[in-house]
Amino acid sequence: MKIKSVEARWLHVPIPEDKQHRSDFGLHTSFDTTLVRIETDTGLVGWGEAKAAVGGSGTYGALTTIINEDLAPVVIGQDPRDPARLWEEMYNRSRAHYALRRGHVFPDLARRGITICGMSGIDIALWDILGKHLGVPVWQLLGGRTHDWLPAYASGGWAPADRIGQELQGYIDKGGFKAVKMRVGIQDETVNNSAQRVQAARDALGPDIAIMADAHCTFTARDALRFARKVTDCDLAWFEEPVSADDLEGQAELRRATDIPIAAGESLFTRFDFRDNIQARAIDILQPDPAICGGITETARIATLASAHQVRLAPHLWGGAIMFAAGFHVCIADPSAFILEYSLGHNPMQHELAANMFPIADGGMAAPEAPGLGIEINEDFVRRTTR
Repeated sequence: MKIKSVEARWLHVPIPEDKQHRSDFGLHTSFDTTLVRIETDTGLVGWGEAKAAVGGSGTYGALTTIINEDLAPVVIGQDPRDPARLWEEMYNRSRAHYALRRGHVFPDLARRGITICGMSGIDIALWDILGKHLGVPVWQLLGGRTHDWLPAYASGGWAPADRIGQELQGYIDKGGFKAVKMRVGIQDETVNNSAQRVQAARDALGPDIAIMADAHCTFTARDALRFARKVTDCDLAWFEEPVSADDLEGQAELRRATDIPIAAGESLFTRFDFRDNIQARAIDILQPDPAICGGITETARIATLASAHQVRLAPHLWGGAIMFAAGFHVCIADPSAFILEYSLGHNPMQHELAANMFPIADGGMAAPEAPGLGIEINEDFVRRTTR
């Protein structure tokens, strides 16, 4: 079997005005992603997703071009059933033969950034093809189930203090969720405002619902510590991306000073970034984004790091149906995974791109049984949203 074609498309979906929300990224007016379609000479098709931004929207022209013009020639003509080898081919390029023979990387200059995002989309599609070829779900290829079912948390939470409880309760009512995530940080202008919103959420939801707070990397280390101290009595399940990913020392300092678990990783690339966070003792919960960090191959490697270092895995799954499926399969297979992120903003990429999105039942999801990623792409949606 050989790869016949690789095609990347920029998908763009405007968000109706009444369903838009504002965060520190600005007003969210669209959802965008890069859809990757790989076809083999036997007619098998695999689907992948690559992201150029951690927010819902972004400019995807450059990423789409990188996949079509730069990465596709590396893999076309090769056997798609070897995703790990093709990952090394894309990462190491002309020196891949050294990497495969010598057992250590010889990375191309573009070892971070949107080149890795492009690799992510191709890698996910390769795993989809491998699963379909063998007639098994991707999680089985990763070693089989360690979880039959995983709980999910509803991800959103932008409302002010007087409405945050109502917003989060609405999420709980939709899917029976026992955990919710809300946004804090610079969007609230002050540390006190963020703390007041978290307190309002806890007062409204009571003690039995887990609450996570996501600062989108917008606090300084000092303000993150002030926030953590002000919400000590709110029993947060985790404090996500408290500071910039560039301030690893500040994140480590914060983790030493609070007993709230620190989660991060949606803006990190490859296992090497996660290794550095672990070695700095700056992280409790690893949150790789499969459409950014290097695909299923690299997310699985990051999961192994989590297990080896006794930290936990909760991938960043805010995006389209394909990247959600990719992270879901890794979580089913890995013992360090404990919860799934489920977007409850207006997100057609997650709820309409796939014709058969995995159902939420009792606040969680059962392991999918269909081959490959286990989703069917809505081709009409793709045609309507291709930019």
